Amino acid sequence: MIGRLSGVLLDKTPPQVLVDCNGVGYEVDVPMSTFYNLPHSGEKVVLYTHLAVREDAHLLFGFGTVSERAVFRQLIKISGVGARTALSILSGMTVADLAQAVTLQEAGRLVKVPGIGKKTAERLLLELKGKLGADIGVAGGGPRDDTQTDILNALAALGYSDKEALAAVKNLPAGSSVSDGIKFALKALSKG
Repeated sequence: MIGRLSGVLLDKTPPQVLVDCNGVGYEVDVPMSTFYNLPHSGEKVVLYTHLAVREDAHLLFGFGTVSERAVFRQLIKISGVGARTALSILSGMTVADLAQAVTLQEAGRLVKVPGIGKKTAERLLLELKGKLGADIGVAGGGPRDDTQTDILNALAALGYSDKEALAAVKNLPAGSSVSDGIKFALKALSKG
C-alpha cells in the first residue's frame, strides 16, 4: 500500500495532481481542501495517500493531513459512499466542520455539499456518530461533549455563526458548566 508520497509537484489540474517521486510520476486525486494548500508547481510536496484497488483501476487519493485521510477512510466504509463522494464531502467542508455536524447531528450542513441528498446526509450522520471526535482534532471529548453542544446551540440561538461559536468554545476551561461556558464564550466573542 502506498501511504505517503514525498516529491516534486509537477502539475495541478483540479482535482488531480502529478507528483514526481524520484523519476516516477504519481497521479493523485485530492480534495479541494488539500488542493488549495498545495505549493506551486516545481516545489516539494508531501501527501498522505490512500490506494484504492478496483477490478478496472488502481486509484491513488492524496491528503494534506493524516486527519483528512482518516475521515476519507471512514467515509468510504459507509454503504453508498464512494471515493468521489468522500472527496466531494472533504472538498465542501473541513474535517472539524464535518465532525461538528456529526456531533450536533446537523444534516443541513451536509446537504449543502454537491452530490449529498437528505437521505445520504442522514445515513452519514448515523454511521459517523461516535467515530469522529477528539482523535481527529475536534474540540471536546468525553463528558464535555454534551456541555459543549449545549453551549454551541446557545451561541447559535444568539445569532453567532458555527465558525464563531466553535472558535469561542475552543479554549473552554475543562469542567465548565453550561452557564459558565456560555459566559466564557461570550467574553471571547466580545474580544474578537
